[in-house]
Amino acid sequence: MSKEGAHRAGFVALVGEPNAGKSTLLNALLGEKVAIVTPRPQTTRNRILGIWTGPDAQIAFLDTPGIHAPPGKKKALNRYMNEVALSALLEVDVVFMMVDAAARAARATPERPQAAITETDRRIVARLREAKKPALLGLNKIDAFPAPLLLPMIDAYRSLYPFEEIFPLSALRGEGVSRLPDLITPYLPESPPLFPPDTLTDQAERLLAAEYIREQVIRHTRQELPYATGVEVLLFDESERESERGPGLVRIEANIVVERDSQKGIVIGKGGQMLKRIGTAARQDLERLLGCRVYLGLHVRVEKDWTKTEKGIRKLGYQ
Repeated sequence: MSKEGAHRAGFVALVGEPNAGKSTLLNALLGEKVAIVTPRPQTTRNRILGIWTGPDAQIAFLDTPGIHAPPGKKKALNRYMNEVALSALLEVDVVFMMVDAAARAARATPERPQAAITETDRRIVARLREAKKPALLGLNKIDAFPAPLLLPMIDAYRSLYPFEEIFPLSALRGEGVSRLPDLITPYLPESPPLFPPDTLTDQAERLLAAEYIREQVIRHTRQELPYATGVEVLLFDESERESERGPGLVRIEANIVVERDSQKGIVIGKGGQMLKRIGTAARQDLERLLGCRVYLGLHVRVEKDWTKTEKGIRKLGYQ
């Protein structure tokens, strides 16, 4: 039995299908943007660590890629993202599974709430049984959810797996978000803090820069393009960041990597206008992140079928 009032700390995996709202939840919990968010599925590709610190607990959240249908042997990147997410369940102290409750409502009725459960849910639950870790379930986007379905859906998920807690929330609106640390803390081990109290993430600024640029590519381009896009940072020069003469400057040069010449044309746009818009939006985000002026030079490079090979995804940092 744990001592009352003992400090607790540990790792919690955020898992679920693409667009369940995991990254939105992480940013809402921390009050800062540590994970990029777009309307497109499969935006998150790596584990993103976000650290919540309270007076009696510290929770290291791992935001994982959305788990999706196995793509077979064609896409090394998809296989990588699925394995990153599913393997996290075995390595953490607690699992927090999220589902898009609003989307599930379209599949179910009060008489047939089990129809809300997807094959991906069953894959995650199979790994939960293997991991034998405490697991909680969040029904996200509850602001767009029909009230008569709530209790039947909770019962359906309780029949699927013995979750420690099942509760509704809206990560985007912040509804129910503040309850999450209190719900998770009892399932964490007794431990001193694992990170300094002012730490929000372990991501290097160079990696964050690549993610911020990729976010703007996704937001500005067509539906099919984001899945073939990567970013490699060639230069991250902080030599002028501290300046006695005024606001400092960080110089960043990066390649936006696509798979085909036609995609390169989309990113550049007519007269270079699309690339300019992407660069302006990314630079503004980076200036807020870094707290200084940013020079951002963007280039577009074609790496044929890079998402389909192990060599290609390693070159873009997915390993």
